[in-house]
Amino acid sequence: MILSGCGVFDGSEIHEATLTLLAIAKLGCQYELFAPDIKQHHVVNHLTGKEMKETRNVLVESARIARGKIQDLKKFNPDKFDGLVLPGGFGVAKNLSTWAFDGADASVLPLVEDAVREMVSRNKPVGALCIAPVLLARIFGEVTVTIGDDPGTIRALDSLGASHMKASRTDVVVDTKHNLVTTPAYMLDSTIDQIAEGAEKLVKAMKDLMP
Repeated sequence: MILSGCGVFDGSEIHEATLTLLAIAKLGCQYELFAPDIKQHHVVNHLTGKEMKETRNVLVESARIARGKIQDLKKFNPDKFDGLVLPGGFGVAKNLSTWAFDGADASVLPLVEDAVREMVSRNKPVGALCIAPVLLARIFGEVTVTIGDDPGTIRALDSLGASHMKASRTDVVVDTKHNLVTTPAYMLDSTIDQIAEGAEKLVKAMKDLMP
């Protein structure tokens, strides 16, 4: 799993990340966590929603979710893993890419793009929750994904050549050509139990795609 910080407004969405890790464990699999060793775009006070005048590091912040057991994304070896998961949160759009600022013209952090491309080239599944599927569309173009029902994001996906499929809070969309699995998660007005169900379905679908 690649994390993008800690907290929905400037990093990884914590429920999506931890409930996906729980799903992985419940389904009898193991996981390792990675994050890029880079500066966060900015820091948001999650109580007020306002930007704070301080700087934080994506890897250091992600270590909060990982309970310290996390590695620099530079050390990711696609040959060691059967799948890759990207939880959502604004960190995906602010730290792992520039989607929050540039939309369909966004750039993806090279380390993230390389990790995703390497897994897909090996026919290994990549799962993405919430806003994270936009990275898959930006990297590959003609993919089939879901990001909920936000019209602006759907238009941006269309402009990249991606096919968007509307899905319910607990459903997944599978792109069998690229071995991609996506679920809307908090891109829809979801409850935490719905996030858990969607995460478990995503991991199950990924297992089914594993070579």
